[in-house]
Amino acid sequence: MAPVPIQVFTQAATDAPAVRAALLDWYDAHGRTLAWRVGPGASRPDPYRVWLSEVMLQQTTTAHATPYFLAFTQRWPTVDDLAAAADSDVMAAWAGLGYYARARNLLACARAVSGEHGGVFPNTEVGLLALPGVGAYTAAAVAAIAFGRPANVVDGNVERVMARLFAVETPLPAARPELKRLAGSLVGDERPGDWAQALMDLGATVCRPGQPLCERCPLTAWCAGFQAGRPERYPLKSPKVQRPRRRGVAWVLRDARGRVALVRRPDKGLLGGMLGLPTSEWSSATIEGPPPAPADWRDAGAVEHVFTHFSLTLDVRSGEGGGDFVWTPVDEALAALPTVFRKALERGLG
Repeated sequence: MAPVPIQVFTQAATDAPAVRAALLDWYDAHGRTLAWRVGPGASRPDPYRVWLSEVMLQQTTTAHATPYFLAFTQRWPTVDDLAAAADSDVMAAWAGLGYYARARNLLACARAVSGEHGGVFPNTEVGLLALPGVGAYTAAAVAAIAFGRPANVVDGNVERVMARLFAVETPLPAARPELKRLAGSLVGDERPGDWAQALMDLGATVCRPGQPLCERCPLTAWCAGFQAGRPERYPLKSPKVQRPRRRGVAWVLRDARGRVALVRRPDKGLLGGMLGLPTSEWSSATIEGPPPAPADWRDAGAVEHVFTHFSLTLDVRSGEGGGDFVWTPVDEALAALPTVFRKALERGLG
């Protein structure tokens, strides 16, 4: 098929009612079944469950977040239950989800809703944005999905759909304001929660990264990227900036009973408030420093971990001894530790 001039196919906003009808029909037939959803056209879901799922899904896949969501809602079925939970219990239950500031914000928000709003979430974007830890995306998602507000909900999946639908030539991340504006041009009053979830589902299951499944897409009649013959070209991305690398040392210390020495990390900073292994400073140069306790320390190898802003190499030392630590059975430590420390513990135990 010969390429068609792009400008002919940038009418999705003008044809918004038809675009919306086509996508909602598709969603009714093909929407995903997820633990926090009530299904297309059904009564509105519990705002607590919507909010909790959206916080967990930030920078996390649906498959990875689902068991955490189920565990949280079983243990703390209401926002008041979560608000009353001990910080350490919530941080331990969050271990493995990453981006641990989200867990601290989760508790702060739950306590604000419980203590200042009688356990009832505000039902507008403005009200939701006033809650601690709630940003523009989460406020829009909860407003649309839980309260039926015509909010503009834009995540990475929606950005990809918009970039292809309108053949946006500005690369990410600079394109984000433009992509959000384009997504907003399609928002309407009819079924705003389903619309938001339909766009997310389209991006996750059909308009996928790499190779989109255009033969399954209900929007090809309006899609400039498809009509030009190169939908996979979008969204354009700026060249990646290489992450800086840091190094550090993690000490795996066990006592005579086989328990592992853990420490509570400071509330502020990376992995704040979480249990972790004793470690050295993490810096661009290897600074081992003194070990946390006297022991016959052995080199157990190294582990690699990637954070948002840097890559980390942790050299692992293992030994036996004692001291003033949070002594924890190995199986409990493996369940409670953030991924980077779980990797180091497994290396030290091996």
